[in-house]
Amino acid sequence: MNAYDVVLYLHLLSLFVGIGAGSILIVCLFQLRAAQTLEQAVPWGMVAGKTAKLFPIAILGLFASGAYMASDAWTWGTSWIDLGIVGLVVLAIQGPFVAERTAKKLEAALHANGPGPLGAEARRMTLHPGLWVVEFSSMCLVFGIVWNMAEKPGFGGSIAAVLVAYAVGVTLALLASRAPAEELEAAPETVA
Repeated sequence: MNAYDVVLYLHLLSLFVGIGAGSILIVCLFQLRAAQTLEQAVPWGMVAGKTAKLFPIAILGLFASGAYMASDAWTWGTSWIDLGIVGLVVLAIQGPFVAERTAKKLEAALHANGPGPLGAEARRMTLHPGLWVVEFSSMCLVFGIVWNMAEKPGFGGSIAAVLVAYAVGVTLALLASRAPAEELEAAPETVA
């Protein structure tokens, strides 16, 4: 066993932590979407908040181990490596600056809602694109980066893989977070 193999293991472990956390967040999103009352929504919001803390660890682990491997066995100008770094930057930006801010707004809407059935604003926030698009596009972006790592395409292929993966994630998020208008209209308004 050499240092590269150990670092590759740590790289894959970081990837598994990120994919696992992302999978849990997707389950939380679907459970929040299905919640009819505050009591049903709150536990899933709490799980999502705790799970999101794993992403900085996964991103740092991926970058540090990837940097070692790029320096040891590859070169920094390799297109699929560069696109992997760009992907990590996208993940590091859209998580805290879009998803976390939207999650805080959802939390505020749930607090304002109070106990009982979810009102229209709380229901709308459970379907907010700032949560759904970030999560699905992040997961698909990671799959695009993994594709690039496995296939090692040239610059055009590397860009195509991550752009197509990101677009698939956005599309899936928009489809999964759609609610019939009558469902939102039927949500009872809460009285504060």
